Amino acid sequence: MTETNIDVRGQTCPVPLVECRKALKKAAPGDEITIVGTHPASKKEIPMACEAMGLEVMEVEGNDKEWKIRIKR
Repeated sequence: MTETNIDVRGQTCPVPLVECRKALKKAAPGDEITIVGTHPASKKEIPMACEAMGLEVMEVEGNDKEWKIRIKR
């Protein structure tokens, strides 16, 4: 299992989601992706997109100023 960390603090839509999707495409089943950001809309959009792709959203924490999302491929 590989852990990948993505820092998109200061980036606005669609950059956080695009970077998350890029990492997910490179990840193998069982790998974990952690994405940290500051754009409030992305905090909602990324988990919705991951669930739509059938991926497990393990954790969403933080507030609209700074958040962290953990996803399992």
